[in-house]
Amino acid sequence: MRVVILLLAAVCGSPSVAQPVQPSGAPNRPALDEGWSVTVGVAPVFSNAWQGSEDYILSIFPDLRANYGDTLFASIPDGAGWNAVNTGDLKAGPIAKLRFGRDEDGSASPFAVTSGNDALVGLGDVGATAEVGGFVEKLFGSRQQWRGRIETMHGFGGHEGTVGNFSLSYRVRSGGGIFNIGPRATLASSDFTRTYFGIDAGQSVRSGLGIYKPNGGLVSYGFGGSMNRPLDRQSAITAFSSLERLGGVAKNSPLVRERGRATQFTLGVGYGFRF
Repeated sequence: MRVVILLLAAVCGSPSVAQPVQPSGAPNRPALDEGWSVTVGVAPVFSNAWQGSEDYILSIFPDLRANYGDTLFASIPDGAGWNAVNTGDLKAGPIAKLRFGRDEDGSASPFAVTSGNDALVGLGDVGATAEVGGFVEKLFGSRQQWRGRIETMHGFGGHEGTVGNFSLSYRVRSGGGIFNIGPRATLASSDFTRTYFGIDAGQSVRSGLGIYKPNGGLVSYGFGGSMNRPLDRQSAITAFSSLERLGGVAKNSPLVRERGRATQFTLGVGYGFRF
């Protein structure tokens, strides 16, 4: 599962759930105080069982975050990173994220409380992957209401590919809440697409699906949105959703064409308390 995880990056999105799945597109947060702060939360997320699945599952994600001012950050949805460049409207630096594996039994989340179907039987398990790389994030507009973000990471473990996440979001404050909405897209190399959507000769025999060897290209594109509502100075509720369409290298896979769906949807709500 793409770190659905809180759009939660949201959660590329990230995010997170996150976004994301923000995962990724996590909601913008108020400026942090200097020193360490820890946020503990939980987020029920309704999403596709695995990227390309036609079935939906419910997962309960823990959301544990640690920040050192506006310099260091670490969480399940957003990964761990360092704002090595931080000028107020521009941030950039190294980042590392964890992409959960995918099991033949239809589960792509260790936090799933419901199960998927048997569409993946015969394709083998995909292990968890550490993705390491860098990011650039830029705020712009008359009130810095626009945010553009690019992440490029290489995988070690379950896949050995390179992944690029691109997102643009618009932020507005209304009725005591902070709303974010915007497009996002993910591109990846052939090492990634063949891990999750490719079918080799052995997998074809075991699964009954045709052989498929995709190249690198557009994996997904779509829109995501979130609403962050502070309850007090220490806690907040976040609602988030995304609607994405698989790109050609993914949707043309026999796995998706015959046993899945090209349109993917995520809906969740999270609660967090900051210490």
